[in-house]
Amino acid sequence: SEECPRTVRSGDFVRYHYVGTFPDGQKFDSSYDRDSTFNVFVGKGQLIAGMDQALVGMCVNERRFVKIPPKLAYGSEGVSGVIPPDSVLHFDVLLMDIWNSEDQVQVHTYFTPPSCPRTIQVSDFVRYHYNGTFLDGTLFDSSHNRMKTYDTYVGIGWLIPGMDKGLLGMCVGEKRIITIPPFLAYGEDGDGKSFSFLKLLPSASLVFDVALLDLHNPKDGISIENKVVPENCERRSQSGDFLRYHYNGTLLDGTFFDSSYSRNRTFDTYIGQGYVIAGMDEGLLGVCIGEKRRIVVPPHLGYGEEGRGNIPGSAVLVFDIHVIDFHNPSDSISITSHYKPPDCSVLSKKGDYLKYHYNASLLDGTLLDSTWNLGKTYNIVLGSGQVVLGMDMGLREMCVGEKRTVIIPPHLGYGEAGVDGEVPGSAVLVFDIELLELVAGLPEGYMFIWNGEVSPNLFEEIDKDGNGEVLLEEFSEYIHAQVESGRGKLAPGFDAEMIVKNMFSNQDRNGDGKVTAEEFKLKDQEAKHDEL
Repeated sequence: SEECPRTVRSGDFVRYHYVGTFPDGQKFDSSYDRDSTFNVFVGKGQLIAGMDQALVGMCVNERRFVKIPPKLAYGSEGVSGVIPPDSVLHFDVLLMDIWNSEDQVQVHTYFTPPSCPRTIQVSDFVRYHYNGTFLDGTLFDSSHNRMKTYDTYVGIGWLIPGMDKGLLGMCVGEKRIITIPPFLAYGEDGDGKSFSFLKLLPSASLVFDVALLDLHNPKDGISIENKVVPENCERRSQSGDFLRYHYNGTLLDGTFFDSSYSRNRTFDTYIGQGYVIAGMDEGLLGVCIGEKRRIVVPPHLGYGEEGRGNIPGSAVLVFDIHVIDFHNPSDSISITSHYKPPDCSVLSKKGDYLKYHYNASLLDGTLLDSTWNLGKTYNIVLGSGQVVLGMDMGLREMCVGEKRTVIIPPHLGYGEAGVDGEVPGSAVLVFDIELLELVAGLPEGYMFIWNGEVSPNLFEEIDKDGNGEVLLEEFSEYIHAQVESGRGKLAPGFDAEMIVKNMFSNQDRNGDGKVTAEEFKLKDQEAKHDEL
């Protein structure tokens, strides 16, 4: 027993098929032969009296066998050449459609989404799927078969009047059945342009099973919903900043279209300069590092009517973003000192040899590296290019025992490339530093200096065997002896043997592996900055 929401009443308009026979089975008429239903008002004298009575109470898709006596049919006169006088008539009737001129659009919602922040209003633009059937269930059209939504404005005459009305108040994700009488659909002539088969079915009631996927208004801007905002937000993003962020991108009905997480790397871009869609350019302004927000972008601020890739045309986009870090190309390093010892008078400078501990992390707290974990200090000569420029700047004017945090923008760190597998490209770096040891460097340009007066008999002192030639072994032994006694000093942080070899090579003018008194003297005389 199928559902029967409505039965024929006097005054209704019906469409039905029938076969008319005499009691002996001989057919005298059939609507099937004409390939068209019989369409008529009930109870208005347009039918023989027996049929007017027999149709009352019928449901759509109900089949009735009706026996009509002559007095309720064509009586003693009959129909010339077709129905003899005083004929009993048998009708096999199948009701296809029923409506009344008083009918309105009928809406039955059979699925409502848990959340409905917004419903369809006049002038909204919608994307929906539908199956279109007649009242008897016969399918005449479906957007699913075309694998494409039906996209249209609502309430401005782009749709049949019944659909314009039936869609109002609908939520994204809602499913409803909209039943439309013909005078609010395609009328008595049907719509030959859109559906050629409707020409065969004038005065047809239409049933649309609709699922709403998307909804926006051309006047919409973006909407922002803050999910997580860090308590400590010292700085918010501005136009011209460079952002690194993760995102999940979906359509309004939840259909996934893209994610930075699936690529296992952030999306990196300048904001406010047209590198991303207009809605995203706007939605990323004013964010904090670590913030999570939802940005809903209407199509005119997204990918428009054309769409892109697997994003349909005229689609509203939903981005759930997580800001990892941002900086501005004009940024320098930032230094915050957390502790200084009482005596903090000797400050680091270029050329000094430093030993320090550090923790290196990203702005979101992700740990990259730590000397504490390795159990040994990191040792460098300041200003010698042994660390990134931002770190070199951040270690200056620091005293032993001091603890500071240095934040380094990527253009003073590892740049757009980063370090493969270790530091992401364009990442802002955070170093927590503790300086443990400082050995003062030599004046710029020197690798060895005397801590007192230079002996007037320097060559003779180096040439211990007095043969007038100094070999590398003699030279090296002498220099190391001066360092050990405190009379001389090598530049800290470099390989001592390499320094000594370079010093020897500078004196060995002809490159024969030995230094004579003449070479030594000449070299000694030619430059003020000479090592010896």
